[in-house]
Amino acid sequence: MSAALPMPFDVKLMNLAASALFAIGLALFAAAGAWWAVRHPLFAIAGITVQGETSHNSVPTLRANVTPQLAGNFFTIDLAAARQAFESVPWVRQAVVKREFPNKLRVVVEEHHAVALWGGEGDSRLLGDRGEVFEANVGDVEQDDLPRLAGPDDQAAQVLAMYQAVKPLFDPLDLGVAQLTLTPRGNWQVELDNGASVELGRGTPAEVAARTGRFIQTVTQVASRYGRTPEALVSADLRYAEGYALKLRGVTTTVGDAAKK
Repeated sequence: MSAALPMPFDVKLMNLAASALFAIGLALFAAAGAWWAVRHPLFAIAGITVQGETSHNSVPTLRANVTPQLAGNFFTIDLAAARQAFESVPWVRQAVVKREFPNKLRVVVEEHHAVALWGGEGDSRLLGDRGEVFEANVGDVEQDDLPRLAGPDDQAAQVLAMYQAVKPLFDPLDLGVAQLTLTPRGNWQVELDNGASVELGRGTPAEVAARTGRFIQTVTQVASRYGRTPEALVSADLRYAEGYALKLRGVTTTVGDAAKK
């Protein structure tokens, strides 16, 4: 049995040249196809399907606001930029944008759910149920009794958590929390719906709630000694180690542990 003869060098060279020419031709063909796809009007974005929450923005409004900001066709459009364009629309918290062959986009929208006004009086920003501050038309809010929460923007979630911790504590007094503020020094302040102000002091939600709970449990008894009800509350300061300071309409007093017992 004879051994196979080695392939001549010139034949190898011709094979390599042929393979290279074939690869180049294939690449040119692919590039031409890509160029055709990029330029062909068939792939220009012709429609946007919007799904999800659209309580505060109608689908036509979303399209009208976002379409002028979109650039490119089905293949070249920047989906991240498209998502940012949708999320820049008021009330839109999150948008997921996907291509839909051959010339459409499909967008799933999630809106903010406002639970409070945010910032000082006159500030038009809102706070969502996930502790996110956002810009929107306050007139679009369905509820007309939202509380006002205030503090550093980067601590909005903590302010919301504190509000959720202390608000139910005032229910036994038939008083609502109209405003909660985290001051620059880290103190918590509450304004009730009867106009009374309450200094809650510093601490975690659990610590502040415990201190506030002790106040709630005793303030009715203390007020009754002066012929008043909690509705007569003007101000209270819970920052005392052994009690709290209390001001009722026509009465000012300091209550310690002995009085609470």
